[in-house]
Amino acid sequence: MENNHFIQLENVKKIYKVGETQVNALRDLSYNINEGDFLAIMGPSGSGKSTLMNIVGCLDKPTEGKYFLEGEEVSTFDKNKLARIRNKKIGFVFQTFNLLARTTAIENTELPLLYSSMSKKKMRELASKSLSIVGLEGREFHRTNQLSGGEQQRVAIARALVNNPSLILADEPTGNLDTKTGKEIMDIFKRLNQEKNITIILVTHEPELAQIASRRMHLRDGQIIKEENI
Repeated sequence: MENNHFIQLENVKKIYKVGETQVNALRDLSYNINEGDFLAIMGPSGSGKSTLMNIVGCLDKPTEGKYFLEGEEVSTFDKNKLARIRNKKIGFVFQTFNLLARTTAIENTELPLLYSSMSKKKMRELASKSLSIVGLEGREFHRTNQLSGGEQQRVAIARALVNNPSLILADEPTGNLDTKTGKEIMDIFKRLNQEKNITIILVTHEPELAQIASRRMHLRDGQIIKEENI
């Protein structure tokens, strides 16, 4: 099958069993994303945003349908192969930062590299470079509790960048930040998308944040109800 899309979702369904009840989290969803796209996924709670993000991030598999990432049908991969794809190709940024307490910014940034065979010196070089990209030069050895919320999210973005991913998934990345800091974080994502051509998928409840994306997908009850391309 010829596949020229960076991401291709074909008739994806995700069904959860909750007791005797069957929950259709995604219903026959098909969508293509090109390399370098900046997509915002929007919708109310329970619309399927997180389920879709988990499938695209190789954290979960569809019940039915196919998911291709850079031409590979990753929906058929086992857990170990999915873990390798996550570590090599995908960076994750969450609302809650998910940093290790009592460790420095650079130690947090190095975390995805710990499973590699590279030297400690090389790991430190890459982590330092990632931190400079997000504007944290001089803060590398500050501990988590010495950083502001915005700085902690910058560390989380640096950690997502350290393996040079082709895809970044950002789930409500400004949810715990004030408006000004949130805008600064969104500016970083925009710059990474435009200057490094990293494909970015953003989940957000905030229409004004979604405006920064070049494409928008609106979900409801596990289905796409509206698409916008700029």
